Amino acid sequence: MDHDLTDESVYDAVRARQWSRMSRRGLLRGSAALGAGLAFAGAAPSPARAAGPIVKPLPPEWFVSHGTNAELRWESVRTREFLTPAERFFVRNHTATPEIDPDAYRLRLWGDGLRGAPGPGQAVEFGYGDLRSLPAETVTAAIECTGNARGFFTTQQGQAVSGTPWRLGAIGVGRWRGVPLATVLRHAGLTPEAVDVLPSGLDAEYVDKGVVQGRVRRPLPVSKALEDVLLAYELNGRPLPPDHGFPVRVVVPGWAGIASIKWVGDIQVAAEPLFSPWNTRYYRLFGAGHPPEGSEPVTRQNVKSAFELAWDAEIPARRRVVLTGRSWSGGGRIRRVEVSVDEGASWRPAVLERARARYAWQRWRYVWERPAKGSHVLLARAVDETGAVQPDTEPHNTLGYLFGAVVRHPVTVV
Repeated sequence: MDHDLTDESVYDAVRARQWSRMSRRGLLRGSAALGAGLAFAGAAPSPARAAGPIVKPLPPEWFVSHGTNAELRWESVRTREFLTPAERFFVRNHTATPEIDPDAYRLRLWGDGLRGAPGPGQAVEFGYGDLRSLPAETVTAAIECTGNARGFFTTQQGQAVSGTPWRLGAIGVGRWRGVPLATVLRHAGLTPEAVDVLPSGLDAEYVDKGVVQGRVRRPLPVSKALEDVLLAYELNGRPLPPDHGFPVRVVVPGWAGIASIKWVGDIQVAAEPLFSPWNTRYYRLFGAGHPPEGSEPVTRQNVKSAFELAWDAEIPARRRVVLTGRSWSGGGRIRRVEVSVDEGASWRPAVLERARARYAWQRWRYVWERPAKGSHVLLARAVDETGAVQPDTEPHNTLGYLFGAVVRHPVTVV
């Protein structure tokens, strides 16, 4: 092979060309078969059973319920609390939260990217105790649904999209502890020829419009896997709750939440790029301005900002009102936040609190002087360390991914 597929930029370009050729041969229409047949062949029986769509309580003052998903209410955020408590962390499930016996749990690694090229039936296995006995690392990072803020395509831009109509609450920041995926790959016998890893979850198979797509799984380039990906078994100093991946989940800092596979039980390691419905049928940008097979698979999250306020909040009239909020980006640290209280006619800098971590959010505050009684629209926009800034509008895509435009937040001063 002439290409260095361990380099992420080269890998993306090669995979794009391969997928383009495959889609021209009509495989886009059969992506379910592609994933279910190729990428998860021979998987071991799961030590899991469905415990319920969502296990933890969902108090309405903390969450907006979306069926199998639950969105954080920003007005419930404790202003002085940097990490999201596990009980308040948003939930994104494709099916239902499984109940997994940690004593029966096994993480299986297999494929031609490992020494000896073990097949699914000859996989290298790690138990829960095996993983916990390996040298651990801790990372503070956000997990954010790729469709976070999707609802604003419709309510703010008047465009139809499909999927859960999140506002800005499909995000949480946690302190994740676990073993680096790089460590496990090297213990399993990673070869220099490996270019892709495909983690798969132990939750039930996902069915979309009557078509079985298999278990949730999403490939990662080996370059990213070796960089900063974690196999986490703790959240904020305690074992992962069931809804958030117990006993072990993948955490991919800066990338779309779909890459951070929950309840991971199987990892294929391959010497060629891998595909599944979650990087072909889903998690690409489709629609006008995009090729028929969609954009490149979504990887990094974009820049967003949120006020720690209820939607249509009522704010008591005072001489000075302190507005607080948070901004974040998959590109790295936030360098500047500006706030407008006059619908964008003027912008003023917000005061940033001490930065905590590269892939977490940045807290900020803004003093609103002498707000007049009546209806107002608040705006906040951020710039990250790469120079990426939130735009006024977001280009449309039919699945409603990556809405990063400045959100118009209505309030009333009373």
